[in-house]
Amino acid sequence: MTDPIRVTVWGENVHEDRDETVRKIYPDTMHETIASALRAKLGQDVVVRTAWLQQDEHGLTEEVLAETDVLTWWGHAAHDQVDDAVVERVQKHVLSGMGLIALHSAHFSKIFIKLMGTTCSLDWRAENDRELIWTVAPGHPIARGIPHPLVIEREEMYGELFDIPQPDELVFISSFTGGEVFRSGCTYRRGQGRVFYFRPGDQEFPTYHHSDVQQVIANAVGWAAPVVPRQLPEVHHRGATEWFDKG
Repeated sequence: MTDPIRVTVWGENVHEDRDETVRKIYPDTMHETIASALRAKLGQDVVVRTAWLQQDEHGLTEEVLAETDVLTWWGHAAHDQVDDAVVERVQKHVLSGMGLIALHSAHFSKIFIKLMGTTCSLDWRAENDRELIWTVAPGHPIARGIPHPLVIEREEMYGELFDIPQPDELVFISSFTGGEVFRSGCTYRRGQGRVFYFRPGDQEFPTYHHSDVQQVIANAVGWAAPVVPRQLPEVHHRGATEWFDKG
């Protein structure tokens, strides 16, 4: 029997506090909705905690991150309020093997931009659009049990060009009613850590109540969890001349 995956679900918690329309959709907050879905989907295979922007150190202390195998991240209205020291801390833990799942507008989060090294900009249209999420890597663990296509009746549109590095694996692409397409499920390796970006999840729509969306995130948690004990890559220094011959 393996130990449960330790998941921290991080939420910005601005829209839920500020916007009545969002509170009606997510009365328990978006991050708690995602956390509850992971508990329901994965059961005893996970231990899930939540953290949010307004906590001390945004709830992402060194102790919390050391006890986190996979961190999910949702942010939108307050990317600039995330402390740079916390971003550096999260990056260090990703490089040492912690998984990161960036959700929807987390493409513009400081941590995702830092890990990608690009602007992560994109096209968008905030309307009641229908999104079809097409699986393009059916053998990938993140796509396990996901319908083809996954249909979301009401969502915000994201479109190309999405300024990200070439994904290690492209798992999903989305299409919208205006003809737009978008790389909506992308994986990366950064240091020892695995990173997954998943597109849907605008705060004005009940996307995180969608069972198939919840399943994608649950699958991603399993994929992103460390497979070996976490440690920062060793820092190498210049060796002495003829070190090999001398033993």
